[in-house]
Amino acid sequence: MAKSKIKNTPALRALKAASAAHEPKPYKYREHGGTAEAARQLGVDEHLTLKTLVMIDSHGQGLIVLMHGDKEVSTKTLARALGVKEVHPASPAEALKLTGYQVGGISPFGTRKALPVYVEESVLKLPVIYINAGKRGLLVEMVPADLERILQPTPVAAAI
Repeated sequence: MAKSKIKNTPALRALKAASAAHEPKPYKYREHGGTAEAARQLGVDEHLTLKTLVMIDSHGQGLIVLMHGDKEVSTKTLARALGVKEVHPASPAEALKLTGYQVGGISPFGTRKALPVYVEESVLKLPVIYINAGKRGLLVEMVPADLERILQPTPVAAAI
């Protein structure tokens, strides 16, 4: 049986270059389906499926926040942790400009610009995670230790 061809994205190239063990997990992308739809299709717990959120701080600087799929980010708590007045989600156009990825396919790996990465601290304690691989409808399964080694994210407690 022929293996389906998965498009090589900057995220997949970055994971390969970093020698990170990862397994691509394609699914049928559905507009506004989010992590709940991806988790349902892949048969995994949404808590293990991460959102990659692009935010802008009060100084106009972009950043990435990695959050459990079944949680939201408290922007007030995040702003306090970062020592800024406020943090708000980037528009789809801003996210594309900063990362090179479309909303729904944003990966923290292989971004167009190097952005600081923040991760909900409990993510790092999970046995496995599913995170976007730089294309709508494609996640990768990997261990949080590799995410931590490659991205060196700052842990935060901003989940609600």
